[in-house]
Amino acid sequence: MKSVYLSLLFLIFATISNAQIKDLFNKAKNTVSTINKNDGDIGAGLKEALNNGIESAVNQLSAEKGYLDSPYKILIPADAQKVIDKVKKIPGFQDVETKLVQQMNSAAEIAAKKATPIFVNAIKQMSFQDAKAILSGQENAATTYLESTSRKPLYNEFLPVIQSSLDEVNARTYWKSVVNAYNSIPFVKKMNPELDDHVNNKALDGLFSLIAIKEKGIRTDVNQRTSDLLKKVFGT
Repeated sequence: MKSVYLSLLFLIFATISNAQIKDLFNKAKNTVSTINKNDGDIGAGLKEALNNGIESAVNQLSAEKGYLDSPYKILIPADAQKVIDKVKKIPGFQDVETKLVQQMNSAAEIAAKKATPIFVNAIKQMSFQDAKAILSGQENAATTYLESTSRKPLYNEFLPVIQSSLDEVNARTYWKSVVNAYNSIPFVKKMNPELDDHVNNKALDGLFSLIAIKEKGIRTDVNQRTSDLLKKVFGT
């Protein structure tokens, strides 16, 4: 009877390919690894990953021409474009679009320098339960969580910074002169599109996008796991 059992076991293992065996061992390894991670490790690891992403995004976008020469360059909003298309025919306003784009992006670059404490405070609110769900989520799960929980307060905190930054580069005063020139054109519908909301949202879009790229890198590239904690949480 014993020899019969041994024969059956041999037949079962013989039907399993090496790839299947490897897959089973990997699943077991991942399960053990997950069990060995406590809530504190997971939460701390994800917060470190987000902090790294924030630092990278802020450093890149707050540099001179950080927005202007990036894929996150802030362009003229649609309503403002209608004004510019008319005004640039007026002497003295021919380069209005180029100048305004430079000013908007310069304002976003100035504002980005002041973003880190706001983001860091939002990260501190992440619970252990949130962290565990994020760890097993998609490659941008932590960034999506951060944006869903902090975008509105970030917007509110960021708006006066954007307004101050726009003023620092004289963008709002310049834009007011452009709108006044437009509204003086006969038979046009009076307009006063605001720049603040547009620049604010686009600046935040750029920051969150770069944070997501950094998160994906940490999740998929072991070389970007630059600390023992990141290696423990995301693997080596």
